[in-house]
Amino acid sequence: MFDSMDEERPTASEPAVRRSRSLFEKHGLRATRQRIGLAKLLFSKGNRHVTADALAVEAHAARMTASLATVYNVLNLFAQVGLIRSLAIEGTKTIFDTNTSDHGHFFFEDTGEVCDIATDEIKFAGDLEPPEGYEIVAVDVVVRLRPKSGSVPFSA
Repeated sequence: MFDSMDEERPTASEPAVRRSRSLFEKHGLRATRQRIGLAKLLFSKGNRHVTADALAVEAHAARMTASLATVYNVLNLFAQVGLIRSLAIEGTKTIFDTNTSDHGHFFFEDTGEVCDIATDEIKFAGDLEPPEGYEIVAVDVVVRLRPKSGSVPFSA
């Protein structure tokens, strides 16, 4: 979804607060100080995968007052309105992805890292036919990887 909103991604020439307020208004969200601050942290580094814990650490380092619960709530809200994607990969661990286009992910079991699968490498849903009365909304593909016995692991 964000690929259709690329013009709204942060640019150096516009104040971050104005961009965030405009984006929030478009999605029916109130532009609170914490949401604006977390959005700025989340989207200022390009497409990436982040946990709520990692974003909370970034917020703390930036001297933002946001509890871990607030970070979780904001990330889940952003995912609910389509600003980011939520990926349930390992039990209760959720990864949030700023790239909302249809794409898959490699999950490295040994390191816990996640990286995108290039869309030109695989066609995800082109040949799928949904059941009568349904439409495909999104395709979530996670390919789990582990090092082969005796091999040196790849670093994502």
